[in-house]
Amino acid sequence: MKFKYKGVIFDLDGTLVNTIDDIAASMNKALKARGLPELAAKEYRGKVGWGVERLAYLSLPEDKRSEESAAALAKEASVFYTETPLKYSKVYPGITELISTLSNKKIKTAVLTNKPDPAAQIVVAGLFPPGSFSYVRGEIFGSPRKPDPSCVWDILTELDYSPASVIIVGDSEIDMEMAVSSGCFPLGVSWGYRSVETIKNAGAKRIIDKAEELLDFFI
Repeated sequence: MKFKYKGVIFDLDGTLVNTIDDIAASMNKALKARGLPELAAKEYRGKVGWGVERLAYLSLPEDKRSEESAAALAKEASVFYTETPLKYSKVYPGITELISTLSNKKIKTAVLTNKPDPAAQIVVAGLFPPGSFSYVRGEIFGSPRKPDPSCVWDILTELDYSPASVIIVGDSEIDMEMAVSSGCFPLGVSWGYRSVETIKNAGAKRIIDKAEELLDFFI
């Protein structure tokens, strides 16, 4: 295992940053504006990860769900989120130190998320020192999104690494399925939005409980 891996691609929400309260606040504001029932923040934990339109669809009452209504709700929620994306969000314990250590070891790191790219850039820039990551990519309209492995291959081209030399770190089945299909090492985290069982079943080869455990792959 020593020195086999050269880079790491991190998921953002639920992996690097606990964003669930800000996500809930923006979607609830959009729901309330339409006279629809709001959801408790914990109810969003199993709905996030596939992109804002899917989140909007799952947040609507079942009898109100349609692609059109979800698209409109997603657009409104995205506006609210971009206005105040960092009111409640916090970096998970040990993550800032981990990224700094990886940088000192010359390990290239990237962020890949289905959060809309403008919001992803704001969150990363607002919570991490400049230059913390080699590459940050959110969802870009018209481009593939997770779990499509081509998202990973695009980043690997930017980093100039092969799939076998990169670890994908995430908290969801989406991340693990993408890691497996792209040829990267699927590493789950236990502190995120999904259960350990869910990410194990999706193909995680190992699950870590603390951020610093990732360094075992590079020592």
